[in-house]
Amino acid sequence: MPITLKRISVSACRVPITLPVATSFGVMHNRPAVFIRIEDGDGAFGWGEIFANWPAAGAEHRARLVIEDFADLLLDQSFEGAPDLFTRLTDRTHIRALQCGEWGPFRQVIAGLDTAMTDLQARRAGLPVARFLSSEAQMAVPCYASGIAIAQAADQIAASRASGFAAFKVKVGFDMERDTNLLARAVDGLTPGETLCADANQAWALPDAERFLAICAELPLGWLEEPLPADAPLSHWRALADQSPFPLAGGENITGTGGFADAIATGVFGVVQPDIAKWGGFSGCLPVARAIRDAGLRFCPHFLGGGIGLVASAHLLAAAGGDGLLEVDVNPNPLRDAFDPWGGAATRDMLGLSDAPGLGISELPEEITRYITYSGDLHM
Repeated sequence: MPITLKRISVSACRVPITLPVATSFGVMHNRPAVFIRIEDGDGAFGWGEIFANWPAAGAEHRARLVIEDFADLLLDQSFEGAPDLFTRLTDRTHIRALQCGEWGPFRQVIAGLDTAMTDLQARRAGLPVARFLSSEAQMAVPCYASGIAIAQAADQIAASRASGFAAFKVKVGFDMERDTNLLARAVDGLTPGETLCADANQAWALPDAERFLAICAELPLGWLEEPLPADAPLSHWRALADQSPFPLAGGENITGTGGFADAIATGVFGVVQPDIAKWGGFSGCLPVARAIRDAGLRFCPHFLGGGIGLVASAHLLAAAGGDGLLEVDVNPNPLRDAFDPWGGAATRDMLGLSDAPGLGISELPEEITRYITYSGDLHM
């Protein structure tokens, strides 16, 4: 039955943080998130989240895009479901995105809307999203601790271990000598059964990436993420993959079904990491996740935002299946923790999914309303 949208609500939020979150390409001085809610004529609703980590002004911009550039394509419009919404919005915003060159923001808004529509459909069906998408979905997914600053690796890994994690990912790409020394120490500090991965956040050109491999060749890393820019020549990626003793990972900065098909076909990645809030939503990312698995690669969704996107990423991983891990940022983030994704559990190595319909989220937690910097609400 077609779904006719009658209401769109969006909230951009920002939380000040004491300790900035640094990557090789920039520093986050606050934690942003954009949450979107859609509602049909029968009062059924769905929630989604739109990527907003970068640029610094991105959250409010994307929220305003929803209200000022998408409302005419949504309100009083009928869709057969999320895949129909995803395809139609992608087609109908192509010239708008081309005109301003803002492919990323438009794709990210569509991703959040797709997640919201999938949530709405699953609620209508009375099923959790994971089970709505796959009857074989397991209702718990394993997690790894991410966002660990290499300079604080010893303390942050110990704290993450105390929270139940056995897999960790540290950020590198700042100072080669310091980073590699600290990485070796972090590996030495692991206990049996633990895994350490490294994320360079596109920090290096090929010569520096090769230098990192040469220094760290004996370290048993789980994977090395984005050692090169996502748009580096394929020959550079292949040269690095040929030399790497551990899998290369990437995908958060790849978009489009064709882009992921090309990435899978290159054979350079052992781990592929689409971000549900950055491109695709469920309609784009679930087929990609299945293609990743069909190719014998590991699907580990990327995510470093608020609570709705984290829960959506968990449902995506559960629906896709496989041996992938859910990325969990260990840095403080009230825009995630207010949703209590772990349901009060003392450990975070597994995230259990609610049996409630949809994503199991009915409304924004009251405690985050004070962080709202922009809100919009349109209805017919």
